[in-house]
Amino acid sequence: MLLNTIQPAKGATHAKRRVGRGIGSGLGKTCGRGHKGQKSRSGGFHKTGFEGGQMPLQRRLPKRGFKSLTARLSVEIRLNELDSIAVQEIDLLVLKQAGLIPLNATTVKVIASGEIKKSVYLKGIRVTQGAKAAIEAAGGKVEE
Repeated sequence: MLLNTIQPAKGATHAKRRVGRGIGSGLGKTCGRGHKGQKSRSGGFHKTGFEGGQMPLQRRLPKRGFKSLTARLSVEIRLNELDSIAVQEIDLLVLKQAGLIPLNATTVKVIASGEIKKSVYLKGIRVTQGAKAAIEAAGGKVEE
């Protein structure tokens, strides 16, 4: 098989419809477009959703919902995950290097889930009230 001999399978393609080739072809004169009207004219078509000037459905219905662009950039982390890090001074970069948060994360919040046994020093990381109490009870410190 050579590139210049490749052909589609038998029956996979069909001949292009040739319009305007006389009455006998069945597609002469109006060429299958019917008589008059916007659809019969060249360039005479309207955009998707157009309803002849009537207010389109997508504009009649109310706007609904919201997709935050920053939601995927903020991450929650648990206390027991902080406990697994070998470093004592923890910031955003340390969490990324440890593989606990994605590299594109911009904000991190520690939530009070699980327990922490060692003292850690959090820098530039937001913390819930319960998590802050647990970290300070374990001898750690939080600097926001």
